[in-house]
Amino acid sequence: MAQNGTRAAGPRCIALVGPFQSGKTTLLEAILARTGAIQRQGTVEAGTTVGDASKEARHHKMSVELAVATTTFMGDSYTFIDCPGSVEFIHDMRAVLPAVDAAVVVCEADERKAAQLQLIMRELEDLNIPRFLFLNKIDKAEAKIMEALQILQPASRKPLVMRQLPVRKNEIVTGFVDLALERVHVYQEHAESKVVPLEGDDLASSKDARFSMLEKLADHDDELMEQLLADIPPPRDKVFDDLARELRDGLVVPVLMGVASKTNGVLRLLKALRHESPNAEITAKRLGVKGNEAVAYVLKTFNTAHAGKMSVARVLAGQIGDGVTLSSPEREAGRVSGTFKMVGQNTEKRGPAGVGETVALGKLDHAKTGETLSAGKHAHAAVADVKSLPPVLAIAVAAKERKDDVKLGQAIHKLLDEDPSITLVHNAETHDVVMWGQGEMHLRVASERLADRFGVAITTHKPGVGYNETIKKGIVQRGRHKKQSGGHGQYGDVVLDIKPLPRGSGFKFEDRITGGVVPRNYIPSVEEGTIDTLKHGPLGFQVVDVQVALVDGSYHTVDSSDMAFKQAARIGLVEGLPQCNPVLLEPIHSVEIVCPTEATAKMNAILSGRRGQILGFDTREGWTGWDVVRAKMPESEIGDLIIEVRSATAGVGSFTFKFDHMAELTGKPAEQIVAAHRKAAAE
Repeated sequence: MAQNGTRAAGPRCIALVGPFQSGKTTLLEAILARTGAIQRQGTVEAGTTVGDASKEARHHKMSVELAVATTTFMGDSYTFIDCPGSVEFIHDMRAVLPAVDAAVVVCEADERKAAQLQLIMRELEDLNIPRFLFLNKIDKAEAKIMEALQILQPASRKPLVMRQLPVRKNEIVTGFVDLALERVHVYQEHAESKVVPLEGDDLASSKDARFSMLEKLADHDDELMEQLLADIPPPRDKVFDDLARELRDGLVVPVLMGVASKTNGVLRLLKALRHESPNAEITAKRLGVKGNEAVAYVLKTFNTAHAGKMSVARVLAGQIGDGVTLSSPEREAGRVSGTFKMVGQNTEKRGPAGVGETVALGKLDHAKTGETLSAGKHAHAAVADVKSLPPVLAIAVAAKERKDDVKLGQAIHKLLDEDPSITLVHNAETHDVVMWGQGEMHLRVASERLADRFGVAITTHKPGVGYNETIKKGIVQRGRHKKQSGGHGQYGDVVLDIKPLPRGSGFKFEDRITGGVVPRNYIPSVEEGTIDTLKHGPLGFQVVDVQVALVDGSYHTVDSSDMAFKQAARIGLVEGLPQCNPVLLEPIHSVEIVCPTEATAKMNAILSGRRGQILGFDTREGWTGWDVVRAKMPESEIGDLIIEVRSATAGVGSFTFKFDHMAELTGKPAEQIVAAHRKAAAE
């Protein structure tokens, strides 16, 4: 892995990240057009881009999964990974980031993007990923660039260092001043910018901006600080060395600008990546990868219709090609069957992949996104631990036709393999198969993939709420089952003492029989009949927090049986429970909402409108301008809470929840729930 002066050589892997609809896919398209990887630059609107090539992405006109494209620039290989900007699909970005060399954060010079930008920046900062900020759509920026930078600075814990200054003519951005090179670049649509001397008004306006850039660099370079204090112009090479070093050390965030749809500013971005971004050698060191044995990190897995499973992987050490058996610390992943270069959904078979290259590996059936794979006798330790964000929205799914139940199970297995941020829960109480995800669009796309990619027609509905019921007073009730039908009859007779228990006690059965009025061998059947009957109480839900004691009864030497006593217990409870003042119980959860401070009042209103009990709020630890709102809320009100939270926070708010307790629900709301449950049971 050669070094060329301060420039790190060799294959590079760059993530394109940033807020939703900032133009990441368009920037990828512009890069591929500029480097000759594609003949014509497509558009998102026309559905002709290399990224957003899936049916779901084109239908919704948004990135719903990452796109990978490898190209060359000035003799070096670059793999760009376009990551979705929506918080609902952020797991793809989080899984990719550990193994990239640098990230280009694409954002508009718009204060409305600041909160989304902060989410992205925090992920990069926590992983210490070198990052550029590319201000896209600069031709439509309403604020002056320095004002925009001040607005966006709170989103980054490291200084945003302006590398370029826009040049305006008649209020239109016509190019930029490169503050490091001290040159003016005049935009030419879909062509390389024209370089002209820095003079006149451009020279005057750029002096303060250049000094500000050098001043921020000098915070980490005493020699440069001395030169500035002595009013000595620093050598240009010195400036570039500092830019590269401080980027790689995560001390500053250089800011470039352009218009991706016209490829304006793209060439300067590529040159900055070439000269200043680190390479795989530095990235491997950051991840603790040592030795010459083959090591790769899985960025993403796909299940394709014709080629089977493909694992997009970054090679961090050694070489990986056909026939190599790879293992993770947990399992053998499989034997590589084909190594492929990727440009979007197009794959091209190639030879073995070396250090730094990002390729698709075929038929690694047991490989998972975020895993570290290696070819040595002893599996390499994991270089990253990518955990999914807690899910916030659920739908219940079922095959449209019963004959497709097995097929649905297989399809969901593949879906979870591709997208670990989806979780599946089998609700034993409601008998729903519940799919949890990161939001409404996330689950909609998952449902579409089950139908379109995996060929299973499904139905979806809102998951059931885990209601229970209990009783408020006790009763002693006899249950007698007596039937004569020729030959042996059926006889079981029990007296049950039914009492309420404190909330959260569950169920308790007691045997208080004396004198053998009910033989010992029939008592387990009484308990079994009790448990079965309590699954559906008078209101239709499982009865909890109740004690049933067998206190008396009688039997017949010939006609009594286990079945008869089980039936007697059922009769006793069915007749007795309605007299015990049954009451509905609803689950209450502890909820924590995280949101920008300016949205806290809205969160309080949302919680109050959903029967939430607000417990208070605090500043979010380590986050400037964010709060945490805490409340207790009924489970039934949490179902679509995330939709309202995201709507009130420009898409960045989220929440976590956990079960707290069961609470009584009475009056009209309870009556409506019971009526709806009975209606559904009758259908």
